[in-house]
This record gives sequence, structure tokens and C-alpha cells, in this order.
Amino acid sequence: MIRVVSIQFNPAGKMYDFNAGALDLKPGDRVVVETERGISLGTIVTGPQEKDETGFSHPLAPVQRLLGPEDEKTLAHHQRREKEAYDFCLRRIKERGMDMKLVRVEHLFDGSKAIFYFTADGRVDFRELVKDLAHTFHTRIEMRQIGVRDEAKMVGGLGICGRELCCASFLRDFQPVSVKMAKEQNLALNPSKISGQCGRLLCCLDYEYETYCDLRKNFPKCGKRARTAQYNGTVEKMNLLTGELILRLEDGKQVSVKVKELVDENSSSPPQPETTKEQETVVQQPQRRPREQQPQQQRRPRPAPAAAGTVSAPVDTASTRPVAAEAGEAGTQQPKSDEKQKRKKRNRRHGHRKPSDQKPDRPSQE
Repeated sequence: MIRVVSIQFNPAGKMYDFNAGALDLKPGDRVVVETERGISLGTIVTGPQEKDETGFSHPLAPVQRLLGPEDEKTLAHHQRREKEAYDFCLRRIKERGMDMKLVRVEHLFDGSKAIFYFTADGRVDFRELVKDLAHTFHTRIEMRQIGVRDEAKMVGGLGICGRELCCASFLRDFQPVSVKMAKEQNLALNPSKISGQCGRLLCCLDYEYETYCDLRKNFPKCGKRARTAQYNGTVEKMNLLTGELILRLEDGKQVSVKVKELVDENSSSPPQPETTKEQETVVQQPQRRPREQQPQQQRRPRPAPAAAGTVSAPVDTASTRPVAAEAGEAGTQQPKSDEKQKRKKRNRRHGHRKPSDQKPDRPSQE
């Protein structure tokens, strides 16, 4: 078992584990440790904890000592050199017209290297600048390009909420942030409202994203139909925190209801009243009879040519017998003179010869 402490080298920076050994350390103490870059100065975040040495993939580096008076003088000397190096490098960048922005200069605690942090849109040829810096400060020079979020973390400042930037105070790792998080929280998609000091989306959009997603599961989507016991309309707006919905009714009126009052979020029509058995008999559609039971519509027969001495009459749909026949049975007859005239006309129409019993109009010559 070994005593392990967590140390950070920058405010809100990543934490690294070191072997505390027999030193009496507590959170907030400044200590000198050896890292891959060289001797560095760090701050203890968590106190010593007993842990199994086999749980680490590599042996932990030991903490050398607490920060003493001599170390304080060395630290102040490095801070003065950092300010001089920053001003000198900034002048050289302006003189050469280089498209880069200097952010910070850091000297290692042992003075073996100076790191210059800068931001740029693309690749920058800084070979001549490095020669000027090495010739002036007589130390190793490292130029490191960083992003805009890392720049905000180093510089610090105040956010639109009035508090210190999260990345500069407690946020150790940057999480990916998307516009979808702002949409889920019903925020206005205004770049000036949802962007931070770095020009990127606010890191705080990720804090309540999961909570809003859980609350939204109980709400219908905007534009969907929703109804309560009194109202039926379309969802216009919603407030996930208060649990309220704004419904637009058919007449254009807007009402505010609670999400708990929704009867059926997926139904778009009001509930139908229950029908009694008597009403069901009236509402039910009459059943169609089978085809063989349906009465077939009879075609209207064409009238047959009337015989001599009879009068053609319309055919009755209920019976194929002519009306004149029925009338004859009843004893109604037409006059004989009319019958003769009609018989004459019929014979002439069909080309029949005159009957022999009739006398010729002109006397025959013998």
C-alpha cells in the first residue's frame, strides 16, 4: 500500500497521481514534483489516500518537497521572465505581420524551457520568430498552438451569467456541446445568447440536458393535437419546468393547461358519448338481403301490335295483360264504325288486298 495524492498544475486543470511518501500533505499545499517535462510546481487537490500499488499501470513519481522560501524566489523570477518574454514576442509578431495571437508564456520551474501558447486559423511559419526568442532568452523555445476554448481557460473572465467562466474555475474537461441541447431546452437560437467568451456554444448547455430530456417524455410535441376534459386543440408552447402547455383552440383562442390534465395525448377527437341499446338499433345500418331474396326489377315489355277490333293500351308493370283486355272483360266496347275505318287503314298500310265481299267503287265493264 502506498499514499497517493492528486495534483494539478493549472487552475481547473487535469489531475495526476503522485506518491506522497512520508510527507505530511493536505489539499491546497504547493509542492515540487518531477514530470516528463521536467521539474514543475503543482497544487494538491486531494489528500493522501492508501491505495494498492498494483492498481497502477506504471510506478508513481514521488513528491520531492513542499514549496519553500527559495522556491518562492525562483517562482517570482520566472514570473518576471514570462512577462518580458510575452512583451518581446508580441512586438516581434506585429513587426513580422504574422497571423497569430499570443495567449500566454510559461517557464518551467527549473528554467529549462519556455512554452509560448498561441492561436491561429491555420498553419504559421514561426521559424524566424523562434530564432529571435532563443537568441534573446538563451533557453529552449517551444511554440504550442491551442484552440479558442483552451484560450478562454487560460485567460479567464466573466460569463454572461455574471460568474467566473466554468472552464477557468472548476471544469477540467471539455465536453462536446451541440445546438440540439439548446433546442431541447427551448432556448432562442441567438448566437449572442448561447455562445461563451470563446465564441463557441456555452458549456453550461450540457448541465441540464439530461433533465430536460427526461421531462420531455411526458409532454406531447409542438404542433400535435392534445385534449383535456374541457379543451381540445393544438400544442403551441410548453414549459417543461412548470409542467404547463399552451393549447390553441379551433377558434384561435389560447389556453394554458397542466400536462397532468391531458386525457389522451395521441387522440385528436373528443370522446364519443356511450350509446344505449335503443340508440344502437336506430344507428345500425340495415343489412342487405341475399341476392336471391332481392326482388328483381322487371323490364317494361314492348307493346304487342293490337289485333283487329282492339285498341292498344299501355302495359301495366304489375301484370303483362293489356288494360284493354281487362276493360273488354268488363263489357266496354268501341263503336263498329270506328273499327271499320281502322281496319281499312291497317290493310292499306300493310299492303293487304280489299276483301272480296266489298263492292268495287267503279262498275266493271262486261
